[in-house]
Amino acid sequence: MRVLVTGAAGGVATLLRPRLRGDGRILRLLDIAPPDTGGDEVMTGSVTDPEVMAVACHDVDAVIHLGGHSRENSWADTVEVNITGTQTVLEAARRAGVRRVILASSNHAVGFREVTEELPADSTPRPDTFYGVSKAAMEALGSLYHSRFGMDVICIRIGSCFERPPGVRGLSTWLSPDDAGRLFKACLTFASPGYRIVWGVSDNTRRVYSLAEAEALGYRSEDDAEKFADEITDAPPAGTEARYVGGPFTTIPLGGPN
Repeated sequence: MRVLVTGAAGGVATLLRPRLRGDGRILRLLDIAPPDTGGDEVMTGSVTDPEVMAVACHDVDAVIHLGGHSRENSWADTVEVNITGTQTVLEAARRAGVRRVILASSNHAVGFREVTEELPADSTPRPDTFYGVSKAAMEALGSLYHSRFGMDVICIRIGSCFERPPGVRGLSTWLSPDDAGRLFKACLTFASPGYRIVWGVSDNTRRVYSLAEAEALGYRSEDDAEKFADEITDAPPAGTEARYVGGPFTTIPLGGPN
């Protein structure tokens, strides 16, 4: 199986790549800057370039789309890279006959959902930023390409994927690198998933996100952010940031720092 990974030099992809290798998988890595790699196929280019994406999707069995801005940015840049880029990826995959695309969505697509127990993975969008809007649009594009063309599309609403949870909020949102590997492998191998939205989080003690949808694809988390709780000393979120899933993204300036 050959898997195209966009945004391959980014933080999530860097953690994910060694955990996806093996089991007969060949990784084709695409980014605007060449990633450090060992034995993978490497391409340099942008997800917004249809010609680059046409070459990247040739002879590929599945696409993991991680490319794009990962933080709040201007509206124009967000639309160009995150929304138009996603459509370019999906269209190139369709034209190349790729049957499965995994899209890296985000908790910020539903950032203005209130923090409750077991928030369903397919909760309708309530974005907290332009970035969150782009992830909601990504999910909508995935739904369109599934319904129109029969592609299997899985959108993973990632919480926070780092080696260690980033602060108190991360004790709820953390997706460990090993669990990320387990989740993406499940999304690659589950038979005929159709269109799905799942949460990308570990089974954290403080988790407020439903894992039922991801577990239905065969994902089983083995990690819990709580083991880092004693090491985290920042103040818990308060006010609006504590009330909503998006945390600090619900209060930052739209369009990024002015």
